[in-house]
Amino acid sequence: MSVRVTSTGGICRIVLDRPDKANALTGPMLEAVRDATLEAGSARVLVLTGAGRVFSAGADLEAVGRGLATSPLWEEVSAAIAAFPGLSIAALNGSAAGGALGMVLAADLRVAVPAARIFYPVMKLGHLPQPSDPGRLAALVGPARAKLILMAGARIDAHEALTMGLVDRVAEEPGTEAETLAADVLGAPEGHAEAIKRLCGG
Repeated sequence: MSVRVTSTGGICRIVLDRPDKANALTGPMLEAVRDATLEAGSARVLVLTGAGRVFSAGADLEAVGRGLATSPLWEEVSAAIAAFPGLSIAALNGSAAGGALGMVLAADLRVAVPAARIFYPVMKLGHLPQPSDPGRLAALVGPARAKLILMAGARIDAHEALTMGLVDRVAEEPGTEAETLAADVLGAPEGHAEAIKRLCGG
């Protein structure tokens, strides 16, 4: 399956665990992330991260040849993360590319290591992005920068991503930083985080 899920202290952690393949995503991995997210409703915080030095290289190339690039699973994963009632955080332990950005953009917050790079080469590969991704990306960085990433194929390093609002923190230990950001949510009354999230429009 190559996805690990643990739940402790109100935090559900979903780890992409295929480091020998740069955590490239297969159909079963996407299903596992979707299902774990949908089943994490009792957790206050959802943290998405990867094993090794890369968050995810995007779709597994062999799976793409079998139709994964146009699978509805990508949108199902993004929708599940966006609908999580608590605080969702993408803790980027390394670079995030292609379709993997869907789950990153759907999270409430993003933390990245300084060496992380973010890119979405759909123009070069001749694919369209996942339907919800351009809107979420433009909401974070503005329409022009969204086009810079999606149309010009720009590779954005962590510090540039922080400046443009694509990530919210740069930290050597993104998992630890995610726990710090989660502290107030974990200490709040039940339902309070969900209420504030609704007021923020998400």
